[in-house]
Amino acid sequence: MRTGYILACEEFGPAELVSQARLAEQAGFEGLWISDHFHPWNDQQGQSPFVWSVIGALSEAVRLPVTTAVTCPTVRVHPAVIAQAAATAAVQHEGRFVLGVGSGEALNEHILGDRWPPADVRLEMLEEAVEVIRALHRGREVTYRGRHYTVENARIYTLPARSVPIYVSGFGMKSARLAGRIGDGFICMMPNAELVRAFRDAGGGNRPAQAGIKVCHADSAEEGLRIAHRTWPHIQLPGELSQLLPSPRHFEQASQLVTRESMAQQVPCGPDPEPYVEAVRSYVDAGFDEIYVQQIGPGQEAFFRFWEREVRPAIAEVAGEKA
Repeated sequence: MRTGYILACEEFGPAELVSQARLAEQAGFEGLWISDHFHPWNDQQGQSPFVWSVIGALSEAVRLPVTTAVTCPTVRVHPAVIAQAAATAAVQHEGRFVLGVGSGEALNEHILGDRWPPADVRLEMLEEAVEVIRALHRGREVTYRGRHYTVENARIYTLPARSVPIYVSGFGMKSARLAGRIGDGFICMMPNAELVRAFRDAGGGNRPAQAGIKVCHADSAEEGLRIAHRTWPHIQLPGELSQLLPSPRHFEQASQLVTRESMAQQVPCGPDPEPYVEAVRSYVDAGFDEIYVQQIGPGQEAFFRFWEREVRPAIAEVAGEKA
C-alpha cells in the first residue's frame, strides 16, 4: 500500500501547493494527487490556479509521482490539448506522471456555454477522449473523426520515453466498469469494495486502484470539524448534485443542508490519530492499493508533523496486516 498527499487547487494558490508538495515529500508521502478545476466548489475555498502550470512547478520542486485527480478531457478542453499537456508533464516529471481523467462537473465544464450532457453521454465522450489521447501519445500524425471529437493532422512531438498511464475516475458502477475496460488504473473517493470489484472484473485486473480521503488535523476534534464544515461541506451532497450544479454559489446554497454531524461521520478531525488510521483501514479493506490524504484548511506544517510521527507508523501496521 502506498500513501500520497492531495494538493487541493480549489483551496490553495500555486506557491502554497508547491510548498505543501515539499512538506509531503519530507513527511514520507510517496505520491501526489492534484485537482484540476476552473472554479472552487465554494467561495470559502477561494482558489483555482491553472493546474498545468502548477504541475510544471512541481517537477522542479519534488521527485514524487504526480496524478491529476482528476482532469476532464471532454468539454472545457479538447482531448488533443490534454494529450499535449499530459505528454509535456510526463517529460517534466521524467515519467512520474499519471493522467487521471473523469467525466467532470458542470461547475468547471459549462463555462464556454456548451450544453452539459447527461451522465451516459459524458461517459461516452470520456471513452472517445481517452482514445484520442492515446492515439496522439503514440507520436504519429493523427486524423480522427469520431462521434464527439475531430482531430486533423495533429502530432505531438514532445513525448516521454513511455506512454503516459491513464487512470479513470469512477463513482458508480458504469464508470467503474469503464475504468476497468479503458483505464490503466482506477480513481475513487469512497471506500466501496463493490466499485473496486467492478473495476477489476471489467478488465482492471491487478492494475492500481487509488482513493482519496479528506481530513482536518486541529487542536481539537471540534475545531477540525468546524473548519471542514465551513470549507468542504459539499462532499456530503447526495447523488448527482456535484456533477450538475453550475456555480460555487449553487454549491453554497445546497451545502446549507449539510450538518456538522454528518460531516463528522466522513471526515477524521482533531489530534487523535485513531480516526485517521481507521479511515485508511476502510479503504485498504475495500481493496485500494494507494490512499491519498488531503488536509483541509490551515495548519499544514502541523499536519505533516502529526502524520509522520503519529499516523504513518500505525498505517504501516495496517499495511502489514493486509499483506
